[in-house]
Amino acid sequence: LGGDGTLLRAARLVSGRGIPVFGVNLGQLGFLTNTAEAELEEGLARVLAGEGLLDRRFTLAAQVVAAGSPKGEAYHALNDVVIHRPTASRVTPVHLAVRDGDLIDEIGSFSADGVILATPTGSTAYSLAAGGPIIVPEVECIVVTAICPHSLAVRPLVVPARNTINVRPLAPSHELQLTVDGQVERTLDPRDEVVVSRGPHDVALVRLPNQTFFGTMRRKLNWALRPPERA
Repeated sequence: LGGDGTLLRAARLVSGRGIPVFGVNLGQLGFLTNTAEAELEEGLARVLAGEGLLDRRFTLAAQVVAAGSPKGEAYHALNDVVIHRPTASRVTPVHLAVRDGDLIDEIGSFSADGVILATPTGSTAYSLAAGGPIIVPEVECIVVTAICPHSLAVRPLVVPARNTINVRPLAPSHELQLTVDGQVERTLDPRDEVVVSRGPHDVALVRLPNQTFFGTMRRKLNWALRPPERA
């Protein structure tokens, strides 16, 4: 019961436990919490009657690494992992590389306010606001979106979900922060590297048959809304 932030917190609490999450929107936008407050009783009754459908959404695992060794436990995100400057309007250079099995390939380096690594679920959140693409949840991929890059040559990138993405700061004097789902924060040391990969557990979101991804986009984001006809 709440908004998308409440659902994201609930998803982290049940991660790996096989418990479905049924979101009822008490907030404003409510992109993930599909069921309106007025429809709570009817919707819950339909779910208990067996009409509910499960959308399995994969998560991301973000591990902070220093000198090749993990620092603490990995963080888990349903929406996104963001590496950014904690102060506003300060660009910082970062380097990205992608690993596919034993092959490591450089994506490149750029200066920006930070970088967002998002799941398809999170492609309609911060990544979308930063100019990233909308990804249908069933697509197995990770979206890499630079935040206000200081270059016309840097564009959002979509990589397979099997890949691992390494983000390394390039300015030792710049303080960076890791933010998970907009809720969990950690300050990064200058020599830290963030390794992001597909998480070990999926999250099952409950929806009703009349609740579809494109229907939600039309209602919540005014997707493909036609202008009014002229008189």
